[in-house]
Amino acid sequence: MKLAVVVQRYGLDINGGAELHARYVAERLAAKADVEVLTTCARDYVTWRNELPEGESRLNGVRVRRFRVRRERDPERFGRLSLGVFERPHSVAQELAWLASEGPLSPGLVGHVRRNGAAYDYLLFFSYRYYHAYHGVRAVPSRAVIVPTAERDPAIGVSIFGPVFRAARAIMYNSFEERALIQAASGNAGVPNVVVGVGSEVPERTDPARFRRKHGLFSPFVVYVGRIDENKGCQELFGFFERYARAVPGDLSLVLMGNSILPIPDHPRIRHLGFVSDEDKFDGIAAADALVMPSYYESLSMVALEAWALGKPVLANGRCDVLQGQCLRSNAGLFYENEDEFIETLALLQRNRRLAEAMGRNGREYYRRHYDWPVIVRKYLDMFDRLRREDASGGPRPGIEPLPGWLARLRKDRPAAARVVEALPSGPVRRQERHR
Repeated sequence: MKLAVVVQRYGLDINGGAELHARYVAERLAAKADVEVLTTCARDYVTWRNELPEGESRLNGVRVRRFRVRRERDPERFGRLSLGVFERPHSVAQELAWLASEGPLSPGLVGHVRRNGAAYDYLLFFSYRYYHAYHGVRAVPSRAVIVPTAERDPAIGVSIFGPVFRAARAIMYNSFEERALIQAASGNAGVPNVVVGVGSEVPERTDPARFRRKHGLFSPFVVYVGRIDENKGCQELFGFFERYARAVPGDLSLVLMGNSILPIPDHPRIRHLGFVSDEDKFDGIAAADALVMPSYYESLSMVALEAWALGKPVLANGRCDVLQGQCLRSNAGLFYENEDEFIETLALLQRNRRLAEAMGRNGREYYRRHYDWPVIVRKYLDMFDRLRREDASGGPRPGIEPLPGWLARLRKDRPAAARVVEALPSGPVRRQERHR
């Protein structure tokens, strides 16, 4: 079986959620199939600047083929187009212009998919909202398997994505909430799908004492891991934790691991370590009392899964359906929806060590049953087997809906994407599928 993993960026030093997800899946499936990665020369997701060499290479034993990005992203233009598509009635032409401005604009990558798609049994397109995935799926819908990594943000309400979700050969969802969101937005419940998520490279052994010695952290702490960004809920987290520190006696600290695009508060109990190695990350999670996950938007929180794999409870933003659902299904985390709830739930984890330890044990078992790599790989292989059987039966396959003609594309008959998303059902999904 020959597979292509098609993703916007790819590399050992590219640690974004979808990109790391794609690399993990490519490397694990490479043990079962002939896997090739199709990607761009970009390293930076803000500019999409060509920084990596064009052409073929190998990375961790996987063949990688890179294509140049035609032009860098113009943030001001992208912002203007986003405002027009998300907040106002608009046209299909505006949606396509928004998509091209988001990038990475790589006609060479899409052209390769169009010319050579038949050489692959299936092509796995990561991150539905980018140029390569949208145009790539339209080029080879009968072989396209989408890994959407979709969040509950206005992009999911952009109308051009509905036909793509309805025409794909299969969809591998990250969470039950992501599946419910996309099916409500696109009406694609008939497309073969499974909630699969992703595993992680969690080490068998960690050394919490090594982390504490290295960073001089000898009092209790909770940890945040990831990009320190307002969109990840970090600004709110700072305010909530500062009030917690005033209201609750003790010496609990908040430790931040990751690059920051926000000012870090000058507070004696908030410590920023910057970008850390994987060894430091896992040692730090193992040393922490809990992981804090304040993000408003997630399709799957890999770091929450890593905390559970290490037996640590999670305190999550309950306004994110995915995080709330993961906490409920795992029985391994608490969630908050406002400042008072943040203070009370964090204080509860500190006061009730038996509860925190029980949640940690539940989290470890939850990870083992649903996100250990053999489980993930088996679900991919089972889906490919299902698709092959269905294809061998010779039944008709619906094509993809054509784009409107040139004149129709100019009509401002598409609703504001943000209003579309506001009307979609929300809330966590409590039921967890049984995995084979």
